Amino acid sequence: MLEIFPIYITSFEQERLIRVYLPKNYNKQNQSYPVLYMHDGQNVFQDNDAIGGTSLELENYLDENGLEVIVVGIDQNSEERINEYCPWINGEYSKKILGQASSAGGKGIQYVDFIVNELKPFIDNKYRTLKDRTAMAGISLGGLISTYAMCRYPQVFKSIAVLSSAFYRNQEEIEKLIQDTDLSLIEMFYLDCGTKEAGKEDMISNEFLASNKAVFTILREKLPNAKFETIKDAEHNYYFFKKRVPEIVSYLMSVK
Repeated sequence: MLEIFPIYITSFEQERLIRVYLPKNYNKQNQSYPVLYMHDGQNVFQDNDAIGGTSLELENYLDENGLEVIVVGIDQNSEERINEYCPWINGEYSKKILGQASSAGGKGIQYVDFIVNELKPFIDNKYRTLKDRTAMAGISLGGLISTYAMCRYPQVFKSIAVLSSAFYRNQEEIEKLIQDTDLSLIEMFYLDCGTKEAGKEDMISNEFLASNKAVFTILREKLPNAKFETIKDAEHNYYFFKKRVPEIVSYLMSVK
């Protein structure tokens, strides 16, 4: 069951649609549930709402498998997506993939603070949640901002899963942040990356994969149970993303 409603983001001075999945038995029993926050909310649950027409089809998967989790999808603002999902202005490494300098990014701090200080309290008040069992997952730039959220609020987001993360836009800064952050509260971190993220552009695909491996190298020193998967021939689109998400969501929710 999906509930969809707008929430006002104070720092951006605008409303944003929030999509909340509730387990099938939510209204039949009085129990509380862990919560998974996801970005690019239009693309999380149903194809008819998805940008490009292909979603992760997560609603069907959760219903069919009876997973007892509340999932909160935060719609993207397409015009501001890069700015909101990048905590910093795009760095030097990004030139390798973009082919040029970019001044995009820098609003990720406000976006994550909105989730923690405005959205999460609203969700915890409106629904029966396990307040200390909060996970986050994201794809591409959603992976970057999820990793940043973990570092900024490790006491909140203790389980993280990221797919084909676009770390490259803030490569230098996210690596340093991970190195400098106490991650002792983090219970699990999953990341993966395809070998053909850029399709036939082998150079870009190789740089993209190298970017993800560099982040994992730092993570595994701090999180021995961090897991990295290289997905052979997977490209950077939802056809490939949705194949991986069900297993990852189940894995995230297995943490007690």
